[in-house]
Amino acid sequence: MASIDLTIGVIFLMQTVVGVLGNFSLLCHHFILHFTGSRLRSTDLILKHLIVANSLVLLCKGVPQTMAVFGWKRIHSDFGCKLLFFLHRVGRGVSIGSICLLSVFQVITISPWNSRCAVLKVKAPKYIVPSIFLCWILQMLVNFIFPLRINGKWNDKNNTNKKDFGYCSSIHHDKIQQSLSAALLSLPDVLCLGLMLWASSFMVFILYRHKHRVQHIRRADTPTKFSPESRATKTILLLVSTFVYFYTLSSIFQLMMALFDYPSWFLVNITVILALCVPTVSPFLTFPRSYTGVNLKRKVCMTVG
Repeated sequence: MASIDLTIGVIFLMQTVVGVLGNFSLLCHHFILHFTGSRLRSTDLILKHLIVANSLVLLCKGVPQTMAVFGWKRIHSDFGCKLLFFLHRVGRGVSIGSICLLSVFQVITISPWNSRCAVLKVKAPKYIVPSIFLCWILQMLVNFIFPLRINGKWNDKNNTNKKDFGYCSSIHHDKIQQSLSAALLSLPDVLCLGLMLWASSFMVFILYRHKHRVQHIRRADTPTKFSPESRATKTILLLVSTFVYFYTLSSIFQLMMALFDYPSWFLVNITVILALCVPTVSPFLTFPRSYTGVNLKRKVCMTVG
């Protein structure tokens, strides 16, 4: 095995192990809160589905891709490859959608009572469950095309007309058809990223306005840069920039994978690395963010409202 293959395999393995452990730890945290009788937040259900979606991506993409790099490329049946690709795409889409939903519901949570979002404060918790299930159903419908195109490598008879993905392959299609399919698959991601940017920008605006309204209440010797609003704003900007950066890069490389007839070894592996980045770091980033709206909810509503 070449040293570069070993390096790529170790990266895949580390991403998968760290991501699975992080998501499992966050899931255990929620179960402990549930069984100890702690008061659960309305967004906890979104976080649980986010954990499930991240786990699907890591297990259905990270594990088989790691095995393929280390030489185990022909252990999956044709049905197994179709199922793994389908579950990975659904998990990725639900992961983006869950983070988008989390951002939107946090905006509603910390918005003042005299804002336009005040009407949704009471109604929002009722729409969490339908929104989550709608996200799963839409992703299943949008990504249903993958099982029709993916085949296992173990039964390949003509590799010259196949697009190699490491442990599975797909048949080449017309360029126009590939472009339309790539645009259709990218549309939900673009919409979710746009909503995420809007929600995060609105949260920063609310916290910035709240910070200026409470300046006369705080002690004069308290440094402004250490205020809760400043810390929350920096956290939101850091998290959003991280998610948007990795999701945008991942979407671009996956679009290139869809359009190229014979993607290079480098393109295939860097696409996998980018696809695993968000599920790996997500549990370590969403945990502090999920408490941002709760910690400042009462203060923002009382001051701004």
